[in-house]
Amino acid sequence: MTPITQLTHQAAREALDAWTREVVAWHFDPQAGTPFWLERARTLDFDPRRDIKTYADLDRFGFFQDEWLRGGPVRRWVPKAYSKEPICTFETGGSTGVPKSRINIRDFRIDYEQFSDTLPDEFFPRGADWIMVGPSGPRRLRLAVEHLAQHRGGICFGLDLDPRWVIKLLKRGRSDEAEGYKQHVIEQGLTLLRAHDIRCLFTTPKLLEALCQKVSLKKMGITGVFCGGTEMTPQFHRYAVEELLDGVYFAPTYGNTLMGLAVHKPRLPEDNYAVIYYPPAPRAVIEVVDPDEPSRVVEYGRTGRVRLTTLTREFFMPRFLERDEAEREPPCVQYPWDGVRNVRPFSRFQKTVVEGVY
Repeated sequence: MTPITQLTHQAAREALDAWTREVVAWHFDPQAGTPFWLERARTLDFDPRRDIKTYADLDRFGFFQDEWLRGGPVRRWVPKAYSKEPICTFETGGSTGVPKSRINIRDFRIDYEQFSDTLPDEFFPRGADWIMVGPSGPRRLRLAVEHLAQHRGGICFGLDLDPRWVIKLLKRGRSDEAEGYKQHVIEQGLTLLRAHDIRCLFTTPKLLEALCQKVSLKKMGITGVFCGGTEMTPQFHRYAVEELLDGVYFAPTYGNTLMGLAVHKPRLPEDNYAVIYYPPAPRAVIEVVDPDEPSRVVEYGRTGRVRLTTLTREFFMPRFLERDEAEREPPCVQYPWDGVRNVRPFSRFQKTVVEGVY
């Protein structure tokens, strides 16, 4: 761990408490607030606007249920203050049933503009064009990576990829057809890479490996790869850096529709290729909790289930238990709040979740 001062950590905590008060006051405001939370307030034995004073006080809400996001009416999640704004919805992957939906106005743009600040211009040049070799359709990633490219002055090329079809094929035992579909995706990407001057790439670990089996990305002109997905392991991290990419910058990330985007800690030799992420606090907070007592955060270095709290004016989601597990990571100089190490599917769910192209 890179040491940080107690003062810096305390300042981050105070900023989180202040932002928590602001977001709760917003979503529970009778005139501007969110219909779902205003309705929910009637069932609570406390007044959120009066009694939620710190981030820790969010425990009083209990755990956020993912079923609340499955199905409609989706407008119950739109704050009244935003009712006349252009609204879009993003969906989760749908690998565990009916997809969860989240409304969005500006959040995905804010998240990726902040993430942009962490990318080195040497490898992700300003004005360079991008290619997005990842899930399309109603997923946040498609528009988010496109906005990231535009924010940095570039154009983003995309392709068609339906991960739900891949999951269906795998569940039916049709691995040969799933492989054929993966090659169809790779062919789309290679066609674009050969036809255009593209420098930056987003993709998933499985698709990155498949691309590199066909071509040298470095020889194709790629200088930076932004990569995310549940298959991101220390072993893959090392494999990508030492074998697949031949000096192309590798930026592993962890994110989802409900959180936004967690950034990777700059790679250090002593981390031994561990994949370490820090959330975009105070807009989102990741904690590692005891699976059997999920109100309790585990000690640093210990394994537990990932618990997410999202705090934006568009979306308030306290204490949501993710289907991931990880080790709790201490704060560092760049990010004076908790992170997570080596995120992977929650071991108790492994038999029921099919990850497909991720």
